[in-house]
Amino acid sequence: MNVVHGLSQSINSQPTVLTIGVFDGVHRGHQHLISSAVARAGVLGFQSAVLTFDPHPDFVLHPDRGRLYLSSLERRATLIAALGVDVLVVLPFGTETTALSAAMFVDQICTALPLRELWVGYDFALGRRREGDLARLGELGRERGFTVHPVEPLLIEGGPVSSSRIRAALGEGDVVLAERLLGRFFSVEGVVVEGDKRGRTIGFPTANVAFDNQLTLPADGVYVCEVEVGDTHHRAVTNVGVRPTFDGVQRTVEAHLLDFNGDLYGQHIGVTFRQRLRGEKKFNGIGELIEQITRDAQAAREYIAEGRTPDPLTLALSPREREPDAPSPPERGLG
Repeated sequence: MNVVHGLSQSINSQPTVLTIGVFDGVHRGHQHLISSAVARAGVLGFQSAVLTFDPHPDFVLHPDRGRLYLSSLERRATLIAALGVDVLVVLPFGTETTALSAAMFVDQICTALPLRELWVGYDFALGRRREGDLARLGELGRERGFTVHPVEPLLIEGGPVSSSRIRAALGEGDVVLAERLLGRFFSVEGVVVEGDKRGRTIGFPTANVAFDNQLTLPADGVYVCEVEVGDTHHRAVTNVGVRPTFDGVQRTVEAHLLDFNGDLYGQHIGVTFRQRLRGEKKFNGIGELIEQITRDAQAAREYIAEGRTPDPLTLALSPREREPDAPSPPERGLG
């Protein structure tokens, strides 16, 4: 996949099927839309392209909301590439972007790429004050030689898949629902750094992960996890929270790898969340904490022994690959 930053110059001269969005998390709804555009490009013999924004428009338009990402830009690009996209355009989003009319925005796109079809979500709009809704985009397409193809939302468990719904699930510690909406288990990546080393002194050494504080974390608590270290995968129990037993104040992600002996300091690891065991609590002394961690480790072993360990966290398949009987993408358009 070719990654391009900005629309200031021509990217190439290949006829293009394009889809636009932030695609934070590249969840199953995003996968459905992007895969539909990729499939359509294959039928037409065109190239497929995705245009995304960095930072998220909310950081510019609504900084007071305190939005957190579901995935980094690098992770987003990896997941989009796995869907078979030919070109990823990363457009810097700033105050000047908010001033663009829909026509100006579309003209920038058409100058950079020979746009033939635009595939977007059913409620998509672009340009100043979201003036570029589906009807307006249809008008611009007729003038500039492309058609607009809205895609209905993907519904799971009675509601549309959305990044906000996934954040809400994670905020409640429901990593199982988050997995169903994402199409893969939620994960956190980072370098293992030194902590206070209390876990080692009580017989449960932990890997303290230096996570990106702009990324969403699951609710505080203890989780069954899988930890990826290089090419190997290890079962783990992970605590997310402030460690109230030790009067902690800073939120941490600490993974205790089961049946593992080794030095992880300085290594980049991935922590995949499978199931929440319990919320975080303050214990009356170290002895009580050790007893609970022992029970947590046993519960994690039982969970894993029941065969509920899915594929590695790097797996990112399109909805069609995950669901062979899924219907073909819609073939309707505005134009």
